[in-house]
Amino acid sequence: MSFRKKMLLFLSFAGPAVFFFICVVIIPLIYGIYLTFTDWNGLADTKNFVGLANYKETFQDSAFWNTLLLTTGFSFLSVLFINVIAFLLAYLLTSGVKGQNFFRAGFFTPNLIGGLILGYIWQIFFSRVLTSLYTSIPIALFQKSWLSSPGTAFAALVVVQTWQLSGYMLLIYISGFVGISEDVIEAAKIDGANEQKTTLHIRLPLMVPSFVVCLFLSLTRSFKVYDLNLSLTAGGPYNSTKMTAMHIYTQAFENHRYGTGQAEALIFFIVIAIISLTQTYIGKKREVEA
Repeated sequence: MSFRKKMLLFLSFAGPAVFFFICVVIIPLIYGIYLTFTDWNGLADTKNFVGLANYKETFQDSAFWNTLLLTTGFSFLSVLFINVIAFLLAYLLTSGVKGQNFFRAGFFTPNLIGGLILGYIWQIFFSRVLTSLYTSIPIALFQKSWLSSPGTAFAALVVVQTWQLSGYMLLIYISGFVGISEDVIEAAKIDGANEQKTTLHIRLPLMVPSFVVCLFLSLTRSFKVYDLNLSLTAGGPYNSTKMTAMHIYTQAFENHRYGTGQAEALIFFIVIAIISLTQTYIGKKREVEA
């Protein structure tokens, strides 16, 4: 097949996707990088070149780095709980329990609810339902709304993020379990391996591709959380739960400092890319060894 025919075949299948990817991702990215060197406020027609002033301001902005530190802690806890719960549920729902298909669909359902709606639903739960339980269950945890203090508001964000994404990761782990050959499991049992050793030495190494995918997805989605942060806590109380994405939005669209917001967004993108690629690289190395 000639090069011309290969190009026509490629463009006929991948051309539309490549075109929209360039229009939606590449061009806005390049334009956003250009804006980081300007003082544009998001409204004016003129964009004055200011060099590296926006980056200098970003590195001196303690609020930005505090939100990045908070987002990192939130992402670490969310990724940990999401993947532990999803893996354990996947292990349970591939063991032949009755109604496992029903439970799979049920656990996946929260992922279908948008982050904004989900946040408002859980806001009612933490502010009204839990506090109403205090009259019948006098536990200090139910005495006041979780969203009224920084520590419990942060915990509420982690709980909702875990509740939403665990079902999605559950399906990926289930696919990993189902993809393990029964012949390998049978061979391990014939050699005298019990269930614990089979899981530890056979299933877990063969599940590495699923771990890589789930960790990557949960990590990136937790770092980029915005809609849930907006609807559940709105960054409160006293900006104690304001994540980086919300801080960037505030800088660009509320404070009308679009150049600074874009600089912070670019730095945030680089941080996420480094962490995600490092995690994927380490996971892929283990996948080869497995």
